[in-house]
Amino acid sequence: MEELLVPGLGSVRVYVKHDDNKARKLAHNLGHARVLTFGGAYSGHIRAVAAAGARHGFETIGVIRGEERLPLNPSLAYAASLGMTLTYLDRAAYRLKHTPDMQARLRERWGEVTILPEGGSNAAAVRGCAELPAEIAEDYDVICCPVGTGGTLAGISAGLPPGRRAIGFAVLKGAGFLAGEVARLQREAYGRVWDNWSIDLDYHFGGYARSTPALAAFAAEHGVEEVYVAKMLYGLLDRIRQGAFPAGTRVVAVVTGRPFPPVGQPSTPVAECGEPTGFDSGDPRWRR
Repeated sequence: MEELLVPGLGSVRVYVKHDDNKARKLAHNLGHARVLTFGGAYSGHIRAVAAAGARHGFETIGVIRGEERLPLNPSLAYAASLGMTLTYLDRAAYRLKHTPDMQARLRERWGEVTILPEGGSNAAAVRGCAELPAEIAEDYDVICCPVGTGGTLAGISAGLPPGRRAIGFAVLKGAGFLAGEVARLQREAYGRVWDNWSIDLDYHFGGYARSTPALAAFAAEHGVEEVYVAKMLYGLLDRIRQGAFPAGTRVVAVVTGRPFPPVGQPSTPVAECGEPTGFDSGDPRWRR
């Protein structure tokens, strides 16, 4: 880890831990011959599943929100180059992706598949993310992460040593439902819910994949991706400067991914994908 040295933090110390939560979520989800999963046109989860399929030799199908747009953007082109089959659901149908009827339709079309939820957040993913805290050798009091579907926060919380707490920063507007999602995921993975976590809802910057000039400048200054990590880090530093953390608090900020495409490669603005709908826009997820 490296200490983040920025002005205005007083005696609060912030350490940055780079960690690929997509890989952690998939670690206990492998072993299937054919995997189908969901994501937006710039989904890091879609790229991660495609890469895992290419590396481990299983078939991957990506169900993408919205209409097909050609040529493919860099994110989907990367997934396709790794052998992922891409298919599309219009936004109304995509809202129903977790319902039994929609999943039955997908199985009818694609045959025997293992279906992973959007973002990869399920009980197995939670167990993968729970392994993260034990890998931190330095002393700390608080660990922070971005929250999109809740799986990373659910796992980190479950893996925390006594006396530590976790704070998630929601990247979605209207994301109050995420507290229920984190609790549900912990119950599914471990049969219980921890009380050592909370979610800050105030740094979504307008909603999923939305940004502002201030956030874009912040992301560029710190070299972090804008959809998830920049919102978390911006919110954390702002809260520290507001005095939300006692003097001497040691905070670990988990950087869950890097910008895509890498610096120097052309990209298409996320805004061109249109307004996100479904789970990652803040709509309540279908409950089993």
